[in-house]
Amino acid sequence: MKTKWDYTDLAESYLKRPNYASNAIIAMFKILSQNKSMTACDIGAGVAHLTLELAPFFSAVNAIEPNLEMRRLGIHRTRDQANVTWFEGTGEATAQKANQFDLCTFGSSFNVCDRVRALVEVKRILKPNGWFACMWNHRDLGDPIQSTIEEIIKSNIEEYGYGQRREDQTSIIKESGFFKDIIRIEADVTYDLSVEEVVTAWRSHASLQRQAGQKFNKIINEISNYFESNKCQKIKTPYTTRIWIAQLKE
Repeated sequence: MKTKWDYTDLAESYLKRPNYASNAIIAMFKILSQNKSMTACDIGAGVAHLTLELAPFFSAVNAIEPNLEMRRLGIHRTRDQANVTWFEGTGEATAQKANQFDLCTFGSSFNVCDRVRALVEVKRILKPNGWFACMWNHRDLGDPIQSTIEEIIKSNIEEYGYGQRREDQTSIIKESGFFKDIIRIEADVTYDLSVEEVVTAWRSHASLQRQAGQKFNKIINEISNYFESNKCQKIKTPYTTRIWIAQLKE
């Protein structure tokens, strides 16, 4: 399926992306009063990072992913999860039945949708009193290593910006008029990553690739050279997982 954001060349790199903070995911489940008979739809499921977190707690998880290569990798990673089924679709057009799910999630994917249209679709496929959640891992830009990476990026792209992925999502959810009690969850997590894992994760950064254009490989090489020159082996990478969760109005 052709979309504005084509992740085909980035799919393998996505396997190296870190998971969401477990404390944040647990807090989300507690808000849901979740039980095993509930169903979930993971929209923009990518290579199944969030899908794998959902699978043990829901009777069925439908994973929606437009990109063939991402979907192939996601299917492989969830091959032992009998309750996970994959579909081709987008946030704006999931091709799912109406009133089907207790929870719809967007793991690092809400920002690449038309968010207004995606929320209309979420309302359509959620059951009455169902829940919507979107989330991202945000790097701690105040960390010295992350600050240096920011300098490398901005020395190559003066107007570099993160777009909607670092915005507070409260307004767009509230303005839809579909939801009540918008709750924000935050939890910090630090990963010890190898240089290869960090550099590979940067290769999966679609926002950087789109804005860098022909400078993309140059930036990736500069990040890699920075680690090499400092003889880094393991890199402590601090993240904050941020989740916005809201329930459909009655």
